[in-house]
Amino acid sequence: MTACDFPALLQAFFTDRLLQQRRASAHTVAAYRNTFRLLLRFAAARLGRVPSRLALADLDAAFLGEFLDHLERERGNSARSRNARLAALHAFFRYVALTEPAHALHCQRVLAIPSKRFERGIVEFLVEEEIAALLDAPDSATWIGRRDRALLLVAVQTGLRVSELTALRRQDVTLGTGAHVRCHGKGRKLRCTPLRRDVTRVLEAWLRERPPSPDEPVFPSSRGGRISEDAVEHLVAKHAAAARRRCPSLAGKRVTPHTLRHTAAMQLLRHGVDRSVIALWLGHESIETTQMYLHADLRLKEQALARTAPSGLGPGRFRPDDALLSFLESL
Repeated sequence: MTACDFPALLQAFFTDRLLQQRRASAHTVAAYRNTFRLLLRFAAARLGRVPSRLALADLDAAFLGEFLDHLERERGNSARSRNARLAALHAFFRYVALTEPAHALHCQRVLAIPSKRFERGIVEFLVEEEIAALLDAPDSATWIGRRDRALLLVAVQTGLRVSELTALRRQDVTLGTGAHVRCHGKGRKLRCTPLRRDVTRVLEAWLRERPPSPDEPVFPSSRGGRISEDAVEHLVAKHAAAARRRCPSLAGKRVTPHTLRHTAAMQLLRHGVDRSVIALWLGHESIETTQMYLHADLRLKEQALARTAPSGLGPGRFRPDDALLSFLESL
């Protein structure tokens, strides 16, 4: 394979495989693009060749292993992020194995690189007092403050992903009887999420300040266009910092837009909503994804413990009856 074949395969992977055959979403294409952007820069620095002169043979399993280690050690990526980059590499080399069977052994070695296991932390969410402090943080006397309060309230009640929040347009919001918002989630699934009356009133007041065009973003940037996901991350962090002065329990929590999504799920769970309904509400692919919320709520576990009866047994200690067992017990 010549040096020019790798660039051709990579371009075909994006244009033919992802866009034409699979009709991958813009988020998937962007994630894969970013992976190969990092890989090409790493390869250019290590091999001393511009990306357009790289050959497929340069990207063997050992070299890609070095790249993944570089992501963790030098860029500070977590094991979860490393696995996401590896998934993009696997997708490309599966395509190469089908397109160029002569290089199937090379691809097989790359595909054998395993995902790294990682510890799953406890889901972080906000309780009622913390939600109230966060929603009171924006300054309602300003245009941006009213926008931020409406955005935070919708996020906490609906559990929309940050990409779904930023994509909301006027035509996606229905007020009045049966108030709800519509969004396209992962897997191009269209779902409708109902709105509480208090959320409807705040959203209705906010939309009166917006132009009536159906394509207008519900939560615009200061320049009037669609707000970016980075801007939402920033405003959530800013208002969480302000809320910590009023609610000290927020000091130990890292509040992000995804924390608000977890908060919406925990609110539903604590009010007795079935896990299958929560999965539909959040747009999860499987009901098993909602299992993590059962592990996160200590109050539910305490309620389950309160229903159990004490065993009546007193404390005891194992006492070995053999010298060798006594020695091992003392270690």
